[in-house]
Amino acid sequence: MNIKEIQQLIKFVSKSGVSEVKIESKDLKISVKTGKNPTVIQNEPVLVSQQPIAQTVPTTFEQNEPIIPNEPSSNEDDHLITIKSPIIGTFYRKPSPDKSNFVEIGDSISEGSILCVVEAMKLFNEIESECSGKIVKILVDDASPVEFDQPLFLVDPS
Repeated sequence: MNIKEIQQLIKFVSKSGVSEVKIESKDLKISVKTGKNPTVIQNEPVLVSQQPIAQTVPTTFEQNEPIIPNEPSSNEDDHLITIKSPIIGTFYRKPSPDKSNFVEIGDSISEGSILCVVEAMKLFNEIESECSGKIVKILVDDASPVEFDQPLFLVDPS
């Protein structure tokens, strides 16, 4: 084994994440150890605190009522239709930077109206309305990323 082969072995060991390699042949013995400490797994029981986590986190506000994440919308919003993104991508309110927005809050829309575009992999996909009504709220900022099934608009169908 020559010096280049030994150097290649050292590089390979350091990249592989192995902490130690030993090679033995008739006339050569090589032992390569990396500077990383090997992971030690212990089978000792772990003491788990029975104190609730909420009590260990300090709060900077007064809590008069319990906070419920993702609280359902109020009764007045129950009749609204949510238009969601059918794909992952970047949300745009207008077809190009020099054009006006497709829709604004208060605009009346009909089924098939183009509401926005979602750019995915350099393709601009027009998102059409599935219902008629009036735009009540736009839930996403222009040029921001959106996920599949993320709410984009609230529409009042009445």
